[in-house]
Amino acid sequence: MKSPSELKLKLRRQWENQALREVRLLAADAVWPVDLLIGRPSPKILSSDLDAVKQHIAAWKQVKCGEVIWKPIAYRATFAPVDLPMIWRLRKPGEWIEACGNASMKYEFDSLARLAEVTEAVFHPLLIRRRSLWRGKPLDEVSQAARLALALEPGIAAGRPLRTLAIEGIDTKFFERHAGLITTLLDVRFDGEVRKIGLEAFLGALVEGDHWLLVIDLDGGLLPFRRQRVRSAELRERMLPGKRLLIVENESCQHLLPIVPETIAVLGAGFDLGWTAAPWLSSKRVAYWGDIDTWGLQYLAKARETIGELSALMMASETYGQFFDAAVPEPVVAGLEPPSGLSPLEQAFYGRLLQEPKGRLEQEFLSQEAVEKSIATWASGLNSP
Repeated sequence: MKSPSELKLKLRRQWENQALREVRLLAADAVWPVDLLIGRPSPKILSSDLDAVKQHIAAWKQVKCGEVIWKPIAYRATFAPVDLPMIWRLRKPGEWIEACGNASMKYEFDSLARLAEVTEAVFHPLLIRRRSLWRGKPLDEVSQAARLALALEPGIAAGRPLRTLAIEGIDTKFFERHAGLITTLLDVRFDGEVRKIGLEAFLGALVEGDHWLLVIDLDGGLLPFRRQRVRSAELRERMLPGKRLLIVENESCQHLLPIVPETIAVLGAGFDLGWTAAPWLSSKRVAYWGDIDTWGLQYLAKARETIGELSALMMASETYGQFFDAAVPEPVVAGLEPPSGLSPLEQAFYGRLLQEPKGRLEQEFLSQEAVEKSIATWASGLNSP
């Protein structure tokens, strides 16, 4: 037999289960009422500790939340059936919260109820599951972030800093305060694409501040360390050694890079390519290698805005065809028109990817042999632009 305090503890633990919390708050008609089994004393307990049974019955008579269902149970040790509490029935989410008697749970429940009134239903499962996204934040700003996430579209910043976007009445620091929340809300709309490529890249915004890039010495003797982190702003001011520079969209494919004399690789820039306007790049042979998808081709076009002679590696239809089995759908495209910085062939390829059911081939799914061959060919000067 379970006491009210034992079942209250169980109910509090259930609140911490994010999947159960979502089901009970969103699918009310399907899961309510919720019945908790109280259990009954064994004949042995009834005979040996009658006071404990009396206290158990008295405790359940004090419960005013929900409905306690009683049932007469016959025992040999008693002259008549004993009326015992068998089920604690909670009929709606509010009774679940009331039954627990926990101030923190009540705050969260009341906050979720308020957010449900002022945000679109598409965001409700996320807000219920991921309480850390909004706990400790002003709820007015959380609802404002939800409205903003509905108004934002890929490329909407058009090269401007995020702080300059005047949408939904936000101030200049709003993105800075709530970048994680906005990114996660946008991921609901765009199938996780925003976190994959970064908020600034997805919105087409100018990257401000210190973005750390991974610099790899492919020669092995040009830098003090084989791998090191460098701020993108510093790359504008300080020239890297070597004759060649390889710009790589993602860090995840660093294990595929071969040893290449007189060559430095910069990985993980994504849309943060403003540093490529540095004057010292004019003295290098530069190549760009990104994902085969509309976003990768957008980044390639952006790099071409500042680097006149730029070789694109493994970003053409030949590579796409060779590794097509590893291609996947691209849930959100960078734009319906190819950017002007692409060559005619690249623009045609961009248009093809828009029509392909599997229009994304990520860098890390290319073979070691293909990557090494392409980079070696470029380094030898055989495919100079």
